[in-house]
Amino acid sequence: MSIRIGIAGYGNLGRGIECAVKQNPDMELKAVFTRRDPASVSILTAGVPVYPMEKAAEMENEIDVLILCGGSATDLPVQTPALAAHFNVVDSFDTHAKIPEHFEAVDAAAKAAGKVAVISAGWDPGMFSLNRLYANAILPDGKDYTFWGKGVSQGHSDAIRRIEGVKDARQYTIPVESALEAVRAGKNPELTTREKHTRLCYVVAEEGADLARIENEIKTMPNYFSDYDTTVHFISQEELNRDHAGLPHGGFVIRSGKTGWDKENSHVIEYSLKLDSNPQFTASVIVACARAAARMQQEGQTGCKTMFDIPPAYLSPKSGEELRRTLL
Repeated sequence: MSIRIGIAGYGNLGRGIECAVKQNPDMELKAVFTRRDPASVSILTAGVPVYPMEKAAEMENEIDVLILCGGSATDLPVQTPALAAHFNVVDSFDTHAKIPEHFEAVDAAAKAAGKVAVISAGWDPGMFSLNRLYANAILPDGKDYTFWGKGVSQGHSDAIRRIEGVKDARQYTIPVESALEAVRAGKNPELTTREKHTRLCYVVAEEGADLARIENEIKTMPNYFSDYDTTVHFISQEELNRDHAGLPHGGFVIRSGKTGWDKENSHVIEYSLKLDSNPQFTASVIVACARAAARMQQEGQTGCKTMFDIPPAYLSPKSGEELRRTLL
């Protein structure tokens, strides 16, 4: 039986979900919900309706899993608990420090409704989280390192765009190669924030804007750039559109550790991602988690889950026999 998917929110992530559903033959897209005027939203899948967000609860019997594509700052803390009262849901909540409180709120709503809710699905949190867990379990005497990039940080790009005189901007997070190589060599360095990543900014300024002031505001912005070595390049809108239109990202999770009675042997575990499209890859992880959510609900499970709680086989459309024969 096909898993009926709904999408709540149709931006970059929502479009990625739609594309991922197309690639999974055990799924079908049933509806898209939006806070915009539905008549203004044109989706790729023929024959699938677009509804106002407030109509979602009316379709709870027609959708097996609703995928939430809102932002972590203000959307998901409200939307996920509210919609988990009606649907099995999956979100990509990515504010790491607030995951525990988000989990508690969603868990209460999902359990009360007899639903399954998977939160924080994606690549970090998500796939990187899993690899940190595996590596910690395998090498208990060790040290973790996570590097992000080279990739576009959408939040940092938005922070630059809010500066007076800035018309448009893209910000890239870039790992410091010497730090990365020291970790890969098993040297277990103690690294500051500045020593792990640099930030590269491409800025389109409004005509007549004070470029020196803009550059200084970027480099001294607390919580975003002040703790990093930051380079600012001013370019034209045409250059930005031509050379920086994509949303690539990726990174590395590395754990180095010791084994042996006297810790005589060293080991390095590394997992890496290189992504042409951050939202499309995130969407692909989310859709696999939607399959798992549907399976867990069919088994009678309820409440909030993370990728730590999902058996790996539940992510795959293959049967247990197929997985053992082809991948084990």
